[in-house]
Parts: sequence; structure tokens; C-alpha cells
Amino acid sequence: MNQYLIELYTPNSTWKGLSSDERTQYLNNVGAAMGQLTELGVKALTLTQIDSQVDQSSEHQFLGVWHFPNEEARDALLTGIKASGWYDYFDHVNAAGKEGNFAEHLEALSKI
Repeated sequence: MNQYLIELYTPNSTWKGLSSDERTQYLNNVGAAMGQLTELGVKALTLTQIDSQVDQSSEHQFLGVWHFPNEEARDALLTGIKASGWYDYFDHVNAAGKEGNFAEHLEALSKI
């Protein structure tokens, strides 16, 4: 079943303390590792800066929205993110879930 992941993240002081060359090298390594994950069906739907002007916006600076064909592919990305040291450089929040529709969502909300 299709899975989705939303990431919200902001560079922290450790990231800001890296030199430009260190940041570039780190990001090049992250980019190279992503090639392996695309073979599993991992798709970045968008990776962008957050529009802070919308109502109730998160205080984070960046947004990632991912699609996966299954939980295994999702977990492979999450394992890679953690192993890369990403959480050392960014204040980060994940939200993950399976594909659903509006009627299912309303039903789930009504049962809470």
C-alpha cells in the first residue's frame, strides 16, 4: 500500500557552524545515496522552503513530501536519513502514513 512521509526541518547551529565546503560535501553524499533509494520506488514529490505566510504555518524552514510504494521503502529512507547524521544538523519532524481518502479520514476523526 502506498505510503507518504512529510518532513519539516530547519538548519540548526551545528549545520550553520560547518564551512561552505563541509556543507557541500555532506549534501553531495546525501544526493549520491538517494540514487539507491529511487530503485526502491522512493519519490520526492517536493523538497522546498515553507511558505511562512500561510495561516497556521509551521516555524520550520523546509518541507519534504515523499511517496513510497510500501512501508519497506519508507523505512529505507528513514534509516538512511538517520544514518547520514541528518538529525545532527537539522531540527526535524516526521509525519508518516498510508494512502487514504476523505471518507476514511472523516470516519477516523469521528471515532476519536
